[in-house]
Amino acid sequence: MGRSRPTAVQGVVLLTVTGIVSQLIGFVYRIILSQMIGAENMGLYQLIMPIYSVLLSLCSVGLASSVAYLSAQYQAVGNTKAVWQLRGTAIRLFFALATLPCVLILTFSDAASVYLLGDARTQLGLLLLVPCLLLTGVENMQKNYFYGVGMVRPAAITELIEQIIRSLAVLALLAVFLPCHAERIVGLIVIGLIFCEIFSAITQTILFHRYLGPVHDLRGEGKGAISLRKDMLRIAGPVGLTALLGNILGSANSVLVPRLLVEGGMDLSEAMSRFGVMFGMTLPMLFLPTAFMGALSVILAPKLSEAMALGRVKDIQRRIRRAVAAANLILIPALSLLAVIGPRLGSALYKDPRVGDYMGLLALGVLLCCWQSLLSNCLNGLNHQSAAAQIAIFTDVIQLGITIATVGRADIGLRGFVWGYVISSALGAYLSWKKLSRETGLRMPIFDWLVAPILASALAASCARLFYTILLRDGYGVILGGGTALLFGLLLYLVTLQAQGVSIRQVLFEKTLVSNSKKG
Repeated sequence: MGRSRPTAVQGVVLLTVTGIVSQLIGFVYRIILSQMIGAENMGLYQLIMPIYSVLLSLCSVGLASSVAYLSAQYQAVGNTKAVWQLRGTAIRLFFALATLPCVLILTFSDAASVYLLGDARTQLGLLLLVPCLLLTGVENMQKNYFYGVGMVRPAAITELIEQIIRSLAVLALLAVFLPCHAERIVGLIVIGLIFCEIFSAITQTILFHRYLGPVHDLRGEGKGAISLRKDMLRIAGPVGLTALLGNILGSANSVLVPRLLVEGGMDLSEAMSRFGVMFGMTLPMLFLPTAFMGALSVILAPKLSEAMALGRVKDIQRRIRRAVAAANLILIPALSLLAVIGPRLGSALYKDPRVGDYMGLLALGVLLCCWQSLLSNCLNGLNHQSAAAQIAIFTDVIQLGITIATVGRADIGLRGFVWGYVISSALGAYLSWKKLSRETGLRMPIFDWLVAPILASALAASCARLFYTILLRDGYGVILGGGTALLFGLLLYLVTLQAQGVSIRQVLFEKTLVSNSKKG
């Protein structure tokens, strides 16, 4: 209990660094995995993960949020005994909520794999999700204690080690047992996840005991069991319900894609292969530049909540301006460069030319999705969680509707999903900004947020693409040439941005935005 905690800035830096490293490890892992098992088996694995997400949102997400919030509250007043009770109650409630879904999966896995997911080869993976889910729940109930009380180091470092263990375990199992049939391949991947979750659950339990201290040394009067459950469910109910609805809609959207492709006349194997390429290769590659977003979310919402409680409107506006500007200055050039260089680079890395399909449109969709996520986080920090949830659910419905209406048509196919992703994300970003600007009185500084980074990114992407073509013509490899072109484009972006009077350092660290902020 006497351990020093990192400051907010140190915590964000740590989360950012570990997030970036974890993303890079995951990226390399997916490249190796795709080459070992192929696009079709990647699609089968991606098909069962939405079920995992739905189950977690049903049993774990709301309770984990209540642990984070109430841990901070109880520890702030020195009631560590209540924190201990909170952890035990959360784990018991999690198992109570998880019992029925787990029994249903174990009982009806055959029917679920055939009629719900549309492919019997997912059955073994579904069965193995049960122990994975239970271990993840135990881990999350304790990990969120650390996030709640501001001790990000234990959770951040543990998550990084988890990523390493997951990658090594899965690849080692596949190296030993390949070649084998598709259902067993999916099962082996989930077994690798189980090994990782065993480590995580044990580690988080040890860390919780170590940081909270022995039971006999706990302070405070604790909380009554009924009162504690009421406090937890008051927080967990709305958060869990929102997460559940969002995950159901998102999962339905993912699960329907290969089935609709088959209805449009595509062979099942080809449909699953294309699904695996887009969801297991292209999109993860495009989400690489978003590694810092998690750290930004961790620090931004509490700071906005604090400023709102103190009535500091100017501080709220400043923090939002700086956060959005910083995100744009990183995301717009990164995604622009990936849009022009990514197709060839991705095809070379994953050994599949289809990785580049729709990459430009998907890069736009990822940018818009990140805008919506960041603005929703701002709304959450300002106590407008219901508005953020309504917008998220509405846009998920739009995406699902477009998917159902278009993907099953032979002349549209996957393009329908991509356009639905872009349209729904754009709508979500617009509605989130409209609500946020109305609540804060904030006007959009168009030059700093959009004009400057877009102009600089357009020039950098165009020149990088030309430079990449020259490098390829002169005999440089696709990967070496692509990396060199990306570095060249990044340097050109920074120079062009500076020439427009926009300083990244000042945006990130000063209290006011530079240049033209009044132009918006």
